[in-house]
Amino acid sequence: VYDALGDKQQALAYYQQALPLFRAVGDRSGEATTLNNIGLVYSDLGDKQQALAYYQQALPLFRAVGDRSGEAIALNNIGAVYRSTGDNQQALDFFQQALPILRAVGNRSVEAATLNNIGGVYSDLGDKQQALAYYQQALPLRRAVGDRSGEATTLNNIGRVYDDLGDKPQALAYYQQALSLFRAVGDRSGEATTLNNIGRVYSDLGDKQRALDFYQQALPLRRAVGDRSGEAAPLNNIGRVYSALGKQQQALAYYQQALPLFRAVGDRSGEATTLNNIGGVYAALGDKQQALDYYQQALPLRRAVGDRSGEAATLNNIGGVYDALGKQQKALDYYQQALPILCAVGNRSVEATTLNNIGTVYAALGDKQQALDYYQQALPILRDVGNRNVEAVTCYNIHWIYKEQGDLDTAIEYLERCVELEKQTQHPEYENDRATLEALKRQRDGG
Repeated sequence: VYDALGDKQQALAYYQQALPLFRAVGDRSGEATTLNNIGLVYSDLGDKQQALAYYQQALPLFRAVGDRSGEAIALNNIGAVYRSTGDNQQALDFFQQALPILRAVGNRSVEAATLNNIGGVYSDLGDKQQALAYYQQALPLRRAVGDRSGEATTLNNIGRVYDDLGDKPQALAYYQQALSLFRAVGDRSGEATTLNNIGRVYSDLGDKQRALDFYQQALPLRRAVGDRSGEAAPLNNIGRVYSALGKQQQALAYYQQALPLFRAVGDRSGEATTLNNIGGVYAALGDKQQALDYYQQALPLRRAVGDRSGEAATLNNIGGVYDALGKQQKALDYYQQALPILCAVGNRSVEATTLNNIGTVYAALGDKQQALDYYQQALPILRDVGNRNVEAVTCYNIHWIYKEQGDLDTAIEYLERCVELEKQTQHPEYENDRATLEALKRQRDGG
């Protein structure tokens, strides 16, 4: 009861009173169930290693008493811990051991959870279509067994795939369905995850204030349920909003709250993301060496957890530092390492950012036509995925080339689009670029 109500510490106290009683009477089935439940509480509290220890005690007991459903549940839970610590191959192995047992015993509820978890692994590995296929197998099962919280989780995960594929309206539609269900069943942890995800969509669409509102709704919910790993995610995302708004010191303060939380719970994926984001703050502040240091801490972690999309983003960022340091060939090397990974995992938003960055290197090397080719490849992708921030940068870059070639009409056309996008996204350069646009119009008109 206390577990279901979200009072994890009280639940833990009762489970730990029950455990020696089951042992004393030789009830190995009750002992296994209680060990598994203690593992679930530790997992919800963010202590994944402690959770794993309890699941691994429960598993042989379930097998010993011939409880195949319990065995599959423990296998599924062990897989979930490995996934949360970034060991996706190990996670997949445990989930795939659980699946045929669950089908054999007719446990459709946990079968749905396992299909959902396998979808999560494929999503983490960058195979978004395979992820979608598993989520869409899980969804009707969750509905059939009346698992409204599980249904909400799968809707949220489908939203996340569409989000990663750049289909923001579809992502928002799924997140909004998930949010209503989480609220209806009183699942505050799921509600917080979904609020955080909706915030990220608005952030990607350039609506930073709306993003901040959603992140700030998620944060107290995470704290209320004692989820340290989940608390770190909105802290990290609030940092990203402040960074995008040009408030780097505020961003740094949030990232530095998130980093020890991710480390404390062994969330290497979250740790890598935060290290990468701290690198971004130092890059924006002009401390390129410090930025490089953080990116180079993030890169091996992203590779270790199999986060190919994140790996490519960090390679792209390292390229950006070398570009700013005037080391164009080295920058090009990192960008060209990132590009095929981004194409492979279908991360179109960062693919477009990288195309834009390669264009910038060619522009600096004096190859204007090559630069223009890359910018023009980036632009339709940015429009498709709704990344207005980078679309503005690319329009600015294209305007610059046309201006240097003396084609002021085309330069003005692109700069107008840039300024319009900057206004929509509250970009810190909006006023400067608007003044540049007015000056360019006067120059064209001979004033």
